[in-house]
Amino acid sequence: MTLKVYLSGEIHSDWREQILEGAASLDVTFNSPITHHQSSDDCGVRILGAESDKYWHDHKGAMVNAIRTRKGISDADVVVVRFGDKYKQWNAAFDAGFAAALGKSLIVLHGPDHQHALKEVDAAALAVAEEPAQVVEILRYVLSGELPG
Repeated sequence: MTLKVYLSGEIHSDWREQILEGAASLDVTFNSPITHHQSSDDCGVRILGAESDKYWHDHKGAMVNAIRTRKGISDADVVVVRFGDKYKQWNAAFDAGFAAALGKSLIVLHGPDHQHALKEVDAAALAVAEEPAQVVEILRYVLSGELPG
């Protein structure tokens, strides 16, 4: 069995790299949004033309980025959404809701400080992990039935 996994959420830490490294021996293909912050913010105006109003600048970028996000989540077997310690990450919550609405297997990844704020998101997930290594172990178990340790 091969799993297609979409890695969504915060872009300010190396959590994706930790999962990719840990899952290197597994039959998993990964996809994610564009994680270069400036490219993600500016893609709409760089491709479709400048905007004098910051709202329309951001709106164009969000629409262009949504093409990749919708395709990635729609094609995924498993969607992992990471909520980091910085910023409000409304886009991550939106991605989790979109994945849940599509009936995707959802793994939410965040620290204990976010348990209360994300209780509804957590309730929609099939697993709530605190560390990237736990996501790797979930994928390993799903693919092989192998437990850690």
